[in-house]
Amino acid sequence: MQDISTQLIHHPYRAPADFEAPQQGVFKASTVVFPNVAAMRTREWKDKSAYTYGLHGTPTTFVLEERIATLEGGLQTVLVPSGLAAIANVALALLKTGDEVLIPDNAYGPNKTLAEGELAAFGITHQYYNPMDVADLAARITPRTKLVWLEAAGSVTMEMPDLIAQARLCRERGVVSALDNTWGAGLAFNAFDLDGHGLAVDLTAQAVTKYPSGGGDVLMGSVTTRDLGLHMKIKLTHMRLGLGVGGNDAEAVLRALPSIALRYHAQDKAARQLARWCLNQSAFAQVLHPALDGSPGHAHWRQLCGAADARGQGAAAGLFSVVVDARYTQAQVDAFCDALKLFKLGYSWGGPVSLVVPYELATMRNQGWPAHLAQGTVVRFATGLEAADDLQADLQQALAAALPG
Repeated sequence: MQDISTQLIHHPYRAPADFEAPQQGVFKASTVVFPNVAAMRTREWKDKSAYTYGLHGTPTTFVLEERIATLEGGLQTVLVPSGLAAIANVALALLKTGDEVLIPDNAYGPNKTLAEGELAAFGITHQYYNPMDVADLAARITPRTKLVWLEAAGSVTMEMPDLIAQARLCRERGVVSALDNTWGAGLAFNAFDLDGHGLAVDLTAQAVTKYPSGGGDVLMGSVTTRDLGLHMKIKLTHMRLGLGVGGNDAEAVLRALPSIALRYHAQDKAARQLARWCLNQSAFAQVLHPALDGSPGHAHWRQLCGAADARGQGAAAGLFSVVVDARYTQAQVDAFCDALKLFKLGYSWGGPVSLVVPYELATMRNQGWPAHLAQGTVVRFATGLEAADDLQADLQQALAAALPG
């Protein structure tokens, strides 16, 4: 008779396989058990036909990868521990010593610091280009250029570039184009069919942390492609770096995905209301929101996002920024942010709680202060799921307290 501990570990009972429910089951594993040596030697994990080790996928992560690919308009997705990890996975898969990467000057800051740090140490050079000038991007592409990052809308200052022209340029020059699609989230436009005639970026990276997660409590990223060869480069580097995500985190995102469109459009609607209200506040020299007429790149937003939205008004996420007039000091701007009660001070966005961050933009741009921006201090707002009227009242009381007209 075997010891009870052995009996419990090797218990023969197996639950019936034909169980189905609205939510996916959560499979958590490092070790995957094989039925025999032949299976151990022949199973293939790269095409999702079998399981070999937890890092290479479980039923839970395979399902999430497929759903993210559908959301993005792609065919293949890999999951990584954060949005920044997605950017790093792309860079390390596609770049080698002597190559160059081009990055928009308004890109997500850690993308730039990665290029300035680890990539530079590997002998990979970089240039920053003006995201609002396609000619500037064209002039910087050389035979050494192997990767061009695109971002729509731009980080913090929300400029909408001519993404269609940028993608077409990269395609004509034979350079891989990678889009940080966290803002669009697969909902504002289809990155793999930008013009309705199949013009596509080569891959997208997304911080699943934000809209797909929706709770402000999961760190995850994704890289999505439609090209199998490119996907395998990404996937093999992903494997060699030992990247993976936890089963419970995958479960949380799978649970949130059915409501992503509802949340995205609700936060978009609130952001537009607040951005329009901010236009009439004398403390703000400029309001930056792609859907606002006059905001940098508004015509590009209308071309890219207007036709993609069944509601006929385009999609624009839940972010907007203001440029606080230069007559106010940094201390006054900080006091304004501190005076907000519903908007919490914190990075990221896409969750239920509205957030605010003041930025020192001069330290974030390599090409100087953008000509299309007013002088002052940039403050970015991210709408959560609170009532827009309550958020507006919060802005109003904070303005009265810290930025008197």
